[in-house]
Amino acid sequence: MPTPITAQQLITLQHELPIIDVRSPGEFELGHIPGAHNMPLFNNLERTQVGTRYKNSGRDFAIELGLEYVGPKMAGFVKFAKKLAINKKLILHCWRGGMRSASLAWLLETAGYEVFLLQGGYKEYRRFNRESFSKATQLLVLGGYTGSGKTEILIELQKMGEQVIDLEGIAHHKGSAFGSIGQEQQPTNEQFENNLAHEWQKLDMNRRIWIEDESVTMGSNGVPDTLFAVMRTAKVLRIDIPREVRAKRLVKEYACFEPSLLETSILRIQSKLGGIVTKQALEALHLGDFEQVALITLIYYDKAYLNGLSKRDPKTIESLFIDEDNPAKAAILLKDYLLEGMGFSSRVPLR
Repeated sequence: MPTPITAQQLITLQHELPIIDVRSPGEFELGHIPGAHNMPLFNNLERTQVGTRYKNSGRDFAIELGLEYVGPKMAGFVKFAKKLAINKKLILHCWRGGMRSASLAWLLETAGYEVFLLQGGYKEYRRFNRESFSKATQLLVLGGYTGSGKTEILIELQKMGEQVIDLEGIAHHKGSAFGSIGQEQQPTNEQFENNLAHEWQKLDMNRRIWIEDESVTMGSNGVPDTLFAVMRTAKVLRIDIPREVRAKRLVKEYACFEPSLLETSILRIQSKLGGIVTKQALEALHLGDFEQVALITLIYYDKAYLNGLSKRDPKTIESLFIDEDNPAKAAILLKDYLLEGMGFSSRVPLR
């Protein structure tokens, strides 16, 4: 008999044993446990046909059709497992811990393998992850206007031993209308949540965790509602950098890309900027005045950020004025604040 394991046990065992996902390729591509290997019991078409047979003719007839598909593949399944198993042990799962994983567990155990079977399957793994996001009692949100270099500050904090979750890095998107420029293709939203959970599971929940202040969506990816709820009530350490300094950073980040990409992004927020302002931004872009483009668009983004900040409890927000673009120094000051337990004054220049 296969050994049943919980999602929590899988997270521990995944560092020691391979995970085999027996769902169809389409299910796997939509979202899977990071590091898992796909050994589909049915291909996409076969899965559809078995499901249709089950719906129209019942369980027994569906099983018969499934056996017709699976029979010729059995030797291949065993060979696949042989390549991956460690000491003839492996983890197996399907969607809900049902017939697909149970049947392959039987086959592999018959072939001499020790199988750990995820109870509740991939669905339970997803449920467990969403619940785990709500358990961050020491979450710290790094806030600040667009162009403040928050991601770089988080990187510096991580170098100093702090725990950090880089939402934008995991989503391959910087959050704004310009956020996809220069980024890899975004994962599906389901895979984004899985990748986020994979990083989350590495953290010590008894220590503070830094995360960037984000809206609920970053391109096509959305922050899980359980995590977003914690973010909205967590303490915010907000850095306030002059717009002119931030504009120069944005020029460094985006002026190297094709102007057509920037134009598309400007037009994406045309309704927010207004016709006249959009025209001014596009004229500046065509003249190669990237700093002016940044200054114009930041007017909108600054208002949007302040609007989001106004929805938080003011008592949870600490603000720090910084007069230069220096992520390393900003990270030191932020950590010093936490060590000393002192609040920020409203205008403390960083030098």
